[in-house]
Amino acid sequence: MAGSLVLASASPFRRMLLENAGIRFQARAAEIDERGIEDQLEEQHSSPEEVALILAEAKARNVGEAFPDDIIIGSDQTMSLGQRVYHKPQDMDEAHDHLVTLSGQTHQLNSAIVLTLGKDILWKHVSSARLTVRKLDAGFIERHLERVGPKALSSVGAYQLEGEGIQLFDRIEGDYFTILGLPMLPLLAKLRDLRVIDA
Repeated sequence: MAGSLVLASASPFRRMLLENAGIRFQARAAEIDERGIEDQLEEQHSSPEEVALILAEAKARNVGEAFPDDIIIGSDQTMSLGQRVYHKPQDMDEAHDHLVTLSGQTHQLNSAIVLTLGKDILWKHVSSARLTVRKLDAGFIERHLERVGPKALSSVGAYQLEGEGIQLFDRIEGDYFTILGLPMLPLLAKLRDLRVIDA
């Protein structure tokens, strides 16, 4: 399989995961209207998993225009509770609302990967993890958000599992890499299959 690898993402976490795995690649942020695409998909009643896959493909195709001979890794993650898809909170009030609605509930993180080469889709994959938030006291939510501050606005669920956010949970079912937004084991297996990395 010809070509180099290009990660269609500005995410430092996704870059770190590939770097830590010893993968040689370059990164280029996709320029797409994510919110616009999400709004359209919401009107079409697309599932949260479909939304993640469609956004991952849009990112891969966008970056692929500049790298027609390379394999592009497009990825996206959605967070859902039932059919509701959550977005990054715009402000601390919205972060507070997120945590109130997640309290005592099990939500899902859906991490999608799409590999493209030129106009061809080589592979699509979505992995999901289920996270159960413990019943949160109203006072605790306020104190928690005061402690973490603006960091709460940098992730879709208003929490970071690698930080104080771990205190919000009773149970986590699923792959750590899926939770971080890039399901590494299926991705590495496919890259080996395509002979892009050493098998």
